[in-house]
Formats: sequence, structure tokens, C-alpha cells
Amino acid sequence: MATSRAPRIFLATLDRAIAGCLAGEFDAMVTAPVQKSVINDAGIAFTGHTEYLAQHARAPHVVMMLVGGGLRVALATTHLALSEVPKNITRKNLLQTLRVIHADLQKRFHISHPRILVAGLNPHSGEAGYLGREDLEVIAPAVAEAAAAGIAASGPIPADTLFVPERLKAADCALAMYHDQGLPVLKYASFGRGVNVTLGLPFVRTSVDHGTALDIAGTGKADPGSLIEALKLAIELAPAA
Repeated sequence: MATSRAPRIFLATLDRAIAGCLAGEFDAMVTAPVQKSVINDAGIAFTGHTEYLAQHARAPHVVMMLVGGGLRVALATTHLALSEVPKNITRKNLLQTLRVIHADLQKRFHISHPRILVAGLNPHSGEAGYLGREDLEVIAPAVAEAAAAGIAASGPIPADTLFVPERLKAADCALAMYHDQGLPVLKYASFGRGVNVTLGLPFVRTSVDHGTALDIAGTGKADPGSLIEALKLAIELAPAA
């Protein structure tokens, strides 16, 4: 297949899957990894499945959450350069994110009273403002507003102590502020068996917890474990017939 054709064929397939899910033809969607750079090199702006699905399903706010190793880790921001993260963490966005997590943990995972731990952005959650004021002025007010609305959210909690076992025992989900703050912990606990779930969509979508690994494509060395787990979870989360 010519490289120039591959991105358009991929997007056409994805569009067909979206249409089928929205029409009720399909009960869920499971996606394999995609090489974003190949799509971008073809002149098509594409930051990831999550953002594309949100746009084309007209979902006002979606959340990326990974499940595995006994953990659920959601992200306040997804595929952004680290320098872009602070300005994309706003009180409004965090509150919407907490609402989506709360609603989908109830609806999809059947957790009646979800408990959410919210990570701080800066070291030591800003050290009372001396290491950054986002935790004090943005994250804490958003968590307080969510709690006032009946969402069992607590934080901001320093990320280096949020993921200790004793604290996680009292939580159903951890909300990290950016991709590489939360996912290394989950992938350490479950790499090759973790599942990516997009919350906030009008249908169930799961995916693998890893990239394309093009360097071993066609060698027979690729581990299908995460894709198998994504299929299993999609079946589990799909609406009952």
C-alpha cells in the first residue's frame, strides 16, 4: 500500500466505525495503535484517536483514561507538549473532566459513588504557591466546586505520593494533569495488558496502551495482550442487548 494512501484509508475506516457506533449498528469500537507522524506527514492534521473521535462524534468534552493493573488513571490533558500543559489546565476544563469521569464511572463501570483523586501539577502541589500557583488558584477551586456538586473528588495531591498503594485503596480513579505524569505508573503496573478508554463519548471506545512498534512489524514478536484486553473490556462496557 502506498504510504500516501494509507492515512486516508485509515481515516475513512475510522469514519465508518464512528458512523456505525452513532447509528447503533455497532455496540462498541476498539482501535489499534496508529502512527500519527505518518498521517501528519501526509498533510492531514491529526493529534490522536481521542481528539478525532470527540470532534466527529460531537462530544463536548472527552477524557482519556487507562485501565490496568488494578488502576484507573485519567488525564486532564492528553497529547500536548509539556510547555503547553499549564495554560490548558483551567478551572472550567477540570470541572468538566471530573463530571465526565464521575458520570462514566457510574454509567459504564457501574460504580455508584466514584472516588477520584486529583494530582497536583507542580512538585509538592505548588508548595503553597512557591513552586507555581496553578494548584492553589486553579486545581483546588475546581476540586472544591466538584465536591460541592456531589462528586467525591479530593486534591490536589502531590503526584509523587498520590500513587502509593494505601491511598489508591480508597479511590476508584486517579486524575493526572498530563500524559507522562500518570501513565508511567499505570504502564509499570500493567504494560501489555492495559486498556485505553475514552470517556464522554456517546458510545464505548477502547484501545491499546501502546504505540505501533513499527520496528518489529511483521516479525511475529508483537504482543497482542493489550488488544485482547481492549476487546474484553469493550464487550464488558457495551450496553446490554
